[in-house]
Amino acid sequence: MTAAARLELVALDAADIESLAAFYTELTGGEVVRQVSDWITVRLVSGQEVAFQRAPDHVPPQWPGQERPQQFHLDLLVDGHEAAAARAVELGATRLADGPSWITLADPAGHPFDLIQRDGIGPAMELYAVTLDAPDASALARFYAGLLELEVGYDGPEGALVAGGPTSVMVQQISGYRAPRWPDPAEPQQAHLDILVDDLDAGESRALALGAIRLDGGGETFRVFADPAGHPFCLTAA
Repeated sequence: MTAAARLELVALDAADIESLAAFYTELTGGEVVRQVSDWITVRLVSGQEVAFQRAPDHVPPQWPGQERPQQFHLDLLVDGHEAAAARAVELGATRLADGPSWITLADPAGHPFDLIQRDGIGPAMELYAVTLDAPDASALARFYAGLLELEVGYDGPEGALVAGGPTSVMVQQISGYRAPRWPDPAEPQQAHLDILVDDLDAGESRALALGAIRLDGGGETFRVFADPAGHPFCLTAA
C-alpha cells in the first residue's frame, strides 16, 4: 500500500447545518448526498463535495482581520458572477467586497467565499479552490503538495497554488495570522479538509514527516492532524 492521497472535501463548521447546506445547494445547483445528525454533504454538479459539520457553539468569523479569522474560504467559478451574487444575497449571504473579476460574500454562517467570473463554464458553479490562510503561504503550499503528491503551480508574494486535483488548494499569505487550536473553543477551527488515503498508517507517516501534528480524536477509519499552520485536517481511509 502507498500513501497516495486526494482531497475529498472541505467541511465548514456551523451551528445550523441544515440551513447552511440548503443555502449552498440552492446557490450552486448541487444536491445533498449524505445527511446524518451532525454532518451534511452537498455534491456540486461538477462532482466536487462540500460538507457542513455541526458546531453548536460556532462563532462566525469576521472578515477581514484576525480577531475572529476566516481561516478558510471557498473560490467558486460561475459565468455571471454579478447575477450569482445577487442570488446569494437573496438566499441570505452578505456582500463584503468587489474585485476586478470576483465578488466576496459571507454565507449565512459567516464564512467568506468568492464568486469568480469564468466565461463559458455553463450555468452551474464549480469549486475552483479551497483557500487556506497561513503566515507562510509557500511553506504550507509545499506541505499540501507533498501530502497530495501534486505540484506547487504558482508561488508569489500574495500566496501559492497547489493544482492538479479536481479541486485546487490555494494558500493566502496573511499578516498577523492567528491559528486555530482545535478543540479549544476559545480558538476554534472554522473548517477542515478531509483527505482520502489508501492506507492510514502510510498516510500518517507521510503527513508527520512533512510537518503535521497528530491530534486527539479519530477512529478506525480516520485520524485527525494539524497542518504546519495549525489547520486541523482528517486523513480518512479510502
